[in-house]
Amino acid sequence: MGVGGNQSYGSGEEENMAAWLVGINNLKIQPFKLPALGPHDVRIRMKSVGICGSDVHYLKTMKCGDFLVEEPMVIGHECAGIVEEVGSEVKDLVSGDRVALEPGISCWRCCQCKTGSYNLCPDMKFFATPPVHGALANQVIHPADLCFKLPDGVSLEEGAMCEPLSVGVHACRRANIGPETNVLIMGAGPIGLVTMLAARAFGAPKIMLVDVDDYRLSVAKELGADAVMKVSTDIQDTTAEVEKINKVMGVGIDVSFDCVGFNKTMSTALRATQAGGKVCLVGMGHGVMTVPLTPAAAKEVDVLGVFRYKNTWPLCLEFLKSGKIDVKPLITHRFGFSQKEVEEAFETSARGSNAIKVMFNL
Repeated sequence: MGVGGNQSYGSGEEENMAAWLVGINNLKIQPFKLPALGPHDVRIRMKSVGICGSDVHYLKTMKCGDFLVEEPMVIGHECAGIVEEVGSEVKDLVSGDRVALEPGISCWRCCQCKTGSYNLCPDMKFFATPPVHGALANQVIHPADLCFKLPDGVSLEEGAMCEPLSVGVHACRRANIGPETNVLIMGAGPIGLVTMLAARAFGAPKIMLVDVDDYRLSVAKELGADAVMKVSTDIQDTTAEVEKINKVMGVGIDVSFDCVGFNKTMSTALRATQAGGKVCLVGMGHGVMTVPLTPAAAKEVDVLGVFRYKNTWPLCLEFLKSGKIDVKPLITHRFGFSQKEVEEAFETSARGSNAIKVMFNL
């Protein structure tokens, strides 16, 4: 399985190198030996790998949520590449195919997997989630059924963007977004922006984004947000901001997506959403939040959790192929795969500011 390992995949070939997280703020490009190619696996030469907020969390703190990095780990999980070798039982891919990789390998035996919610598999092996190695490497091995062939006209960079886009698509499915659903999105970072693009593709007629950052709001506007609003970080401002949000929207908010996950953003979403609506918690900023649940319950506002995604790559690729979604403007910075560039790329992503999606081209 494509989870790293300590065996080489062949003799006489170039040494496989990867970006290893070896300590806080310490990334090193070092050899990465792959496991043997299984009958249902493919070996892929990585071409495009994006940096996610979780990658930055691991770099800065060696942890993300409940996951702790306890030994050196290869980083990266937003990825696409070119198939170089296929296992003996692989029927749908051949050498030379361009593919986007879904980074999570579920067990397919537990009740969550058997009932279709494989994203909730307790034994999930997910790229760059300890102790599983990631994809910022020259080559990786991965199950063929989790590698999706890119349509003509969809680039490898766009293929790598299927991973963050999948979060937005899954969130919109969870919330049943459609042509009669007016949407508020808290946070105009990468996940807020892909959620906006997905909501529009699902037919949402009016979408508003709020954030603390002027630049990100300007990007949201350029990408098609109907309205944007700058807010503060002070929770005392929530009541006044909710009034303004509802005034700017001009229509009832059916679904709010909290793509940040802070006390204030969740409180704002719960208060701004109209009676009978839904609030979808996508961001996981705070592990514990104090929010106004009783007033939300009195309005019968449903609170939905979102964790990763399931069965999203085919739809993401169809959206990209058809032009319903354009993720290219989100890629603001590009780097090569050298020690210096890896360090610079992560510094750029961590700074935020005008960096939306930082992409490696290997």
